[in-house]
Parts: sequence; structure tokens; C-alpha cells
Amino acid sequence: MSKERACRHCHYITTEDRCPVCGSRDLSDEWFDLVIITDPEKSRIAQAIGAKVPGKYAVRVR
Repeated sequence: MSKERACRHCHYITTEDRCPVCGSRDLSDEWFDLVIITDPEKSRIAQAIGAKVPGKYAVRVR
């Protein structure tokens, strides 16, 4: 099972080697607090963290 890592740029959480949202390879194993966004256009939290794609996001990434 692959470990989930968070993108340091857009905070999207993925198990892949590259972020499917922004394409960055700068992923971190150290992330904290999980937010699941289902509808980015209606969510105030999604707007606050800049999420434009539904999915799992880390609130803080080291």
C-alpha cells in the first residue's frame, strides 16, 4: 500500500509520484489536518485554501 503524501504547492493528497492537480513532484510525507472537498465552487473552505478540484487536501504541509 502506498503512503499518502501532500503536494507542497496545492496541498492535494495523493499516493502517486506526481500531483494530479498541479503536476508538481514536490510532495511531502509530513502533512497535518485533512479536509475533504466535494464541491469546490460552493465550499468556503475550498475557497480559503485555494482548492479548485474535489478531493483530499492537507491544511498544513512541511
